Amino acid sequence: MGWNETYPSLKKEICEILVKTGALQFGAFPLTGEAWSSYFVDLRIIPSFPGAFRRVGEAYVDFARNVLNPAAFHRVAGIPTAGIPFASLLSFFLSKPFLYVRTEATTHGRERRVEGILYPGDSVLLVDDLVTSGSSLLTAANAISSEGGVVGDALVLIDRQEGGEKALAGAGIRLHALVTMSEAAHILYDLEAIDREQFRGILKQVKKR
Repeated sequence: MGWNETYPSLKKEICEILVKTGALQFGAFPLTGEAWSSYFVDLRIIPSFPGAFRRVGEAYVDFARNVLNPAAFHRVAGIPTAGIPFASLLSFFLSKPFLYVRTEATTHGRERRVEGILYPGDSVLLVDDLVTSGSSLLTAANAISSEGGVVGDALVLIDRQEGGEKALAGAGIRLHALVTMSEAAHILYDLEAIDREQFRGILKQVKKR
């Protein structure tokens, strides 16, 4: 079965994982700056569920192999902290060298922001759990660029559709998401995993941007 046939079922499976693991929560949650959200997606807990972690990791790998072109990038870089587990799995199964980007440069040793071997001109695929405004991915891309790497693509599990894709595009970076939040909202509502108020809350959050 080809990718186009498996992708819809994969999106549904990812959404089911969000509910089963409790990664999707509703309430009042602060975002970057002074913004607030009626829902929160905590993908940091996914590695605590081995079955879910394995399946999400497989989803990243399947997407990278079938939608992206693994030959087009030399290395995979994880964004701290939530993106690192997924990036490490992806780099392992694609046989690509793994990097991760520190939030701040160390004050000892090499005093670098990028950990791992990076050569000038290397093309790097950025990997994170999700994207909101895109600020974390942009910060990481700048750190990699400052050390000679080239970033043209970023891969996330979920795009919250709150400006991240546009911000990355402005820096020449293509965003790839396995699922958008509006897609997830419709899937979860059809599954009766969320109620109408929660469904509308997610779509309202998306439309704010």
